[in-house]
Amino acid sequence: MGKKTVGVKKKLAKANKQNRRVPIWVIMKTKRHVITHPKRRHWRRNNLKVV
Repeated sequence: MGKKTVGVKKKLAKANKQNRRVPIWVIMKTKRHVITHPKRRHWRRNNLKVV
C-alpha cells in the first residue's frame, strides 16, 4: 500500500466497507424478502476499476 496514492486508498477503503452482507435485522424486518446484497463483490471474481 506504500506506493498507492491517498485517493486510491480512499476508494479501496470505501469498497471494502461496502462489501458487507445485509444485516440480519433487515432480513428479519422484510420477512426474508431482502436476503442478498446486490453490490456484493468477491475479490477474486470482480475487479475494481481503480488505478
